[in-house]
Amino acid sequence: MSFRTPDPFQRLILDDVRGAQKMLAGVARMTALEGSRHLSALVGAPVHLKCENLQRTGSFKLRGAYVRIAGLRPEQRAAGVVAASAGNHAQGVALASSLLGVHATVFMPVGAPLPKVAATREYGADVRLHGHVVDETLAAAEEYARKTGAVFIHPFDHLDVIAGQGTVGLEILEQCPEVRTILVGVGGGGLVAGIGLAVKSLRPDVRVIGVQAEGAAAYPPSLAAGHPVAVESPVTIADGIRVGRPGDVPFEIVREYVDEVRTVSEDELASALLLCLERAKLVVEPAGASPVAALLSDPRAFGRGPVVAVLSGGNVDPLLMQRVLRHGMVAGGRYLSLRVRVTDRPGALATLLAVLTVVDANVLDVGHVRTDPRLGLTEVEVELHLETKGPEHCAEVEVALREAGYTVLG
Repeated sequence: MSFRTPDPFQRLILDDVRGAQKMLAGVARMTALEGSRHLSALVGAPVHLKCENLQRTGSFKLRGAYVRIAGLRPEQRAAGVVAASAGNHAQGVALASSLLGVHATVFMPVGAPLPKVAATREYGADVRLHGHVVDETLAAAEEYARKTGAVFIHPFDHLDVIAGQGTVGLEILEQCPEVRTILVGVGGGGLVAGIGLAVKSLRPDVRVIGVQAEGAAAYPPSLAAGHPVAVESPVTIADGIRVGRPGDVPFEIVREYVDEVRTVSEDELASALLLCLERAKLVVEPAGASPVAALLSDPRAFGRGPVVAVLSGGNVDPLLMQRVLRHGMVAGGRYLSLRVRVTDRPGALATLLAVLTVVDANVLDVGHVRTDPRLGLTEVEVELHLETKGPEHCAEVEVALREAGYTVLG
């Protein structure tokens, strides 16, 4: 199938997204749309999860990468392609190139998680580790493209890529025709731009809402200014949407088709990831959980529903997952850390732990401090790390300790 030749002045139209959908038949899966009873009860309307975390390569990125590479001319394919990415885009380009018989070189940061590096190689790409931050990696990939003639495959700033990502929107309308609101995580903007254009072209009444991490929220100031604005040193656990500046191409589409861009905190991202794991039994990376974080942040803000939250990816590094889950449990009141002053005598710790046993708090760690000058001669400070059942249980534990006569320092 032929695809329109990219043109900087060309506008993306619905037919491009439909063409991308035909191109992706047999390549990208139509991922499941799963209902969430917990989120539905919280929001007061039906909530569904669009599971792009279960897409091939573990994210939506395969869609745009395949459409972009499939649209190359024969001489461009012969020159190969090059990309820069720390994860999802790398794997999408690697698999798409392999399926199309095109040689792919992917530059990844030196510190990229080993599972993502291994997966990119297994999909058939020549992986080169360069730079310690993505900007250095990107510069190396662009230099490689200039020297070799390989085609640089941008993760979001190209019409073909956006058309491929827009096929997620077409699937949502097919799977949930009555949808009223769609929530999408936003980094550079390729996914939300594609979904926004596809959905609004067919259903202008559907609200399309982007979600960014507070520490990497370039779209709100950019939309206010009317042009892309860079955020200095974006910081967030959601590396999939940690982009410092909106793409020029998706930005214009977002301005026209996306109703709103919200932001969520790191605590809300961690809590959302934990909720997806515990309630939906889905492994989702922090960026993919950002729409769920928006629901947790302001559950009554999304109207009558149905609401669809796009889980854009599930490629989370196990070490990051461990940290995020721990953070999510703290944010959700599932961990409690406090200090208690007790008399420094034999059996005092056992008596303290007996109080915690009565209120069913699980002790994870215990520490003793005897050298603090604020302590009395016969006092010791015990630092406790507890696993609890939620905020109400945390309060119950503190009340029990105080009623037992202990000084709780928090």
